[in-house]
Amino acid sequence: MEDTLKLFTSVGLSEQKAKETLRNDALSSSFKEAITQAQRVHGASGVDKAMGVLLYSMTSRLRDPKRLVFLSDCIAQRKLCTELQLAAALDFVKSHPQDPINQKEFDEACGVGVVITPEQIEDAVEAVMKKHKEQLLKERYHFNMGLLMAEARSALKWADGKVIKNEVDLQVLHLLGPKTEADLEKKAKPQKAKVVENDLKVKKEVAVNGDVNSVEGKSLMEQLKGEALKFHKPGENFTSEGYVVTQNTMKLLAKHLEITGGQIRTRFPPEPNGILHIGHAKAINFNFGYAKANNGICFLRYDDTNPEKEEEKYFTAIKDMVEWLGYKPYAITHASDNFQQLYDLAVELIRRGHAYICHQKGEELKGHNAPPSPWRDRATEESLVLFERMKKGLFAEGEATLRMKMVMEDGKMDPVAYRIKYTPHHRTGDEWCIYPTYDFTHCLCDSIENITHSLCTKEFQARRSSYYWLCNAVDVYCPVQWEYGRLNLTYTVVSKRKIIKLVETGVVRDWDDPRLFTLTALRRRGFPPEAINNFCARVGVTVSQTTTEPHLLESCVRDVLNDTAPRAMAVLEPLKVTITNLPDNFKSDIRVPNFPASESKGSHTVQLTRSIFIEQSDFREVMEKGYKRLTAEQPVGLRHAGYVISVQKVIKDSQGKVVELEVTCTTSDTAERPKAFIHWVSEPLVCEVRLYERLFLHKNPEDPSEVPKGFLSDINPNSLQVISSALVDTSVRGAKVFDKFQFERVGYFSLDPDSTADKLVFNRTVTLKEDPGKI
Repeated sequence: MEDTLKLFTSVGLSEQKAKETLRNDALSSSFKEAITQAQRVHGASGVDKAMGVLLYSMTSRLRDPKRLVFLSDCIAQRKLCTELQLAAALDFVKSHPQDPINQKEFDEACGVGVVITPEQIEDAVEAVMKKHKEQLLKERYHFNMGLLMAEARSALKWADGKVIKNEVDLQVLHLLGPKTEADLEKKAKPQKAKVVENDLKVKKEVAVNGDVNSVEGKSLMEQLKGEALKFHKPGENFTSEGYVVTQNTMKLLAKHLEITGGQIRTRFPPEPNGILHIGHAKAINFNFGYAKANNGICFLRYDDTNPEKEEEKYFTAIKDMVEWLGYKPYAITHASDNFQQLYDLAVELIRRGHAYICHQKGEELKGHNAPPSPWRDRATEESLVLFERMKKGLFAEGEATLRMKMVMEDGKMDPVAYRIKYTPHHRTGDEWCIYPTYDFTHCLCDSIENITHSLCTKEFQARRSSYYWLCNAVDVYCPVQWEYGRLNLTYTVVSKRKIIKLVETGVVRDWDDPRLFTLTALRRRGFPPEAINNFCARVGVTVSQTTTEPHLLESCVRDVLNDTAPRAMAVLEPLKVTITNLPDNFKSDIRVPNFPASESKGSHTVQLTRSIFIEQSDFREVMEKGYKRLTAEQPVGLRHAGYVISVQKVIKDSQGKVVELEVTCTTSDTAERPKAFIHWVSEPLVCEVRLYERLFLHKNPEDPSEVPKGFLSDINPNSLQVISSALVDTSVRGAKVFDKFQFERVGYFSLDPDSTADKLVFNRTVTLKEDPGKI
């Protein structure tokens, strides 16, 4: 260890950097090998600091260890002398994974042997200075000097950057002279426009597999353009970090390109054992959206390999939700379509010595420290016979599994490929009693469908190496797996097991209870699909896990509904008002615009009669400071009606509760302008209205530190309020299920499927503002 530390410091690493490197066994071993190779070429004492820095930079970034000797030789021979040349060399070997290297092409791509003279640098900088001379003299040292550097480097690709900078500084000084006091003053920054909370075009950090780009004001489709994400191009899988290249890789990629024509292919692969939730909305947008943004195709593929938990209603609901969000699958496929092919590939895996039949029990295999299987070295022929017997149903459930001989990235040894289940399958019936696992099925189905980009959430990163290993182990086309951050919301649970518990205990009615964050629940509550897609765009395509507050989603909902939900008037807690100076049979048609800010979008008519209803909260017997609505001393206007009403008499019941007001009215043309206008209804429809609040009291109901007794103990007792006799104006008559309205001054509402011809039922989607107290 001490000798290696001395070796590393002798070639230019600081002692601290050398110690850090020693803690990374793979990097330490590669760096040591690179130094040894360079010493063979240059002699033991010939590796100087400049060479050592390049060797370290090369080994820390090299993904194909087969190229280590070649690149070490190039550095030792001083063919590669700068970081710029090394970067070009690494790009070259990454894009040419197959032997041998074409030396002529390599030298040309990396600037090997190119000599840039001081005179060339001087001439290039002089040309750039001449181009910008007028602006330089105007802005002096406030000019963006980086622009001069960039243009000079562009003209002299392989020149030393430090030499170019020195020449730029020299020529700038010659042109402008020393800095004055004015030059030293900081340049005033342009005033930034105020960022509105509801503006969906916000700055995001887009990070996928380590590549980070700043995305300012971009829609989801713009974010998902291939260039923005630095994804590989179809057929260039080998350029992706961590991708494993075999002797057949290029041939398989060529065949893949023949089939796809270079078109991008993605897939959305849900398990049909539950209803999709808000986190799946991001996955749908990412998979379907990435394909759509790049003129590709996306499959909806059901991962139906667990017949015990799959039901027809889940298949249907998943397809409905994908289409509800605005996406049409190129094809609907099932993992079960490939059961025979998957079985054949499992047999091939055993034949190649990469899998074996194991008899360890399920409980023994749990966790990451499971004991090694005593059957790991079982003869190939024996495993083939036993696998056939598994297929024929000659073992009991749990008596045998097929396991793959590999170690996953998280350290888990030999994951299970096939297990026995004597449960009829939704599509194949009793044809099979052995079913493949996710670890075996997923990558092979991707391969069969010629998927180009296998997009999945971050927790599957631990399976990326097994994904590549299995495709290569059976010698089939291998797609590239890319991970992105999962979307989580506070104040909710999305686990299928926990939602089932909520349903079984009667906390919620079903998977589509509007207090949940399943997609069917959000649709029932009245969330527009465009708002959910906009929310996914606002969250952005990040590699990190994202936990977001529900109010950000609700903000997106308001943005959409404000432009799409026609206005109506509704009174949730009615107070009768009689206008005494109108005749008993008075009726007047009042025109109400559907969208007050855009009257060209149409209007509807409601009737004003002698008897109307207002909200109880819009009247107070005793005037209070700051209260602007109706009191005995303070008149109010009736929205859209053109009348101002004043209280003449307050009528109470035997308990002293106000049950009716007698008022007089005047036209708003003759009356003094009132402080407020309130909504009202006359001859209304009696409807049921359901008001929803958060289902859980704490932000993280699954966190024992917040909720020690478990999520079921954290239920908000006031999460649902049912108003059975709300009054709504007649413009909503004839509404269809999921039609949306803004009840003026109350909130946004959607018609629930429980509605009947006799009684409409409305769900409050969101309040008009984030804080209901401000309404």
